[in-house]
Amino acid sequence: MNKLLAAVLLAVAIPAAAAPRAESALECGIAADMAVVAHSLAREEVQRNKADAIMVRIYDVASSARGMELMNDILAAAYMKKDAAPSAQKFAEDLFATCMKAGGNMDTILGKRL
Repeated sequence: MNKLLAAVLLAVAIPAAAAPRAESALECGIAADMAVVAHSLAREEVQRNKADAIMVRIYDVASSARGMELMNDILAAAYMKKDAAPSAQKFAEDLFATCMKAGGNMDTILGKRL
């Protein structure tokens, strides 16, 4: 019982972390572009570690913690939704539209992390 209580208290004390927000329309566009590539890599069943390396090279985000975080969130969502989203284009369009309408917030597409 004590473990259950501790788990509940911990879950309440540590809220789910949000995906990074885009800070401009340009960043929403870059995120959408990342979504096309990430979804395509996922559909082609490229191993996740290889997909990470490919995306880092394409988008040159290795020196940006925020860029890496966004890229990782997009890749994670793409790999989770690779069979649910009908196409890379639709995944990217949904991400872009959500980003623009919600002031850079893409949580509804990328999900929240614990």
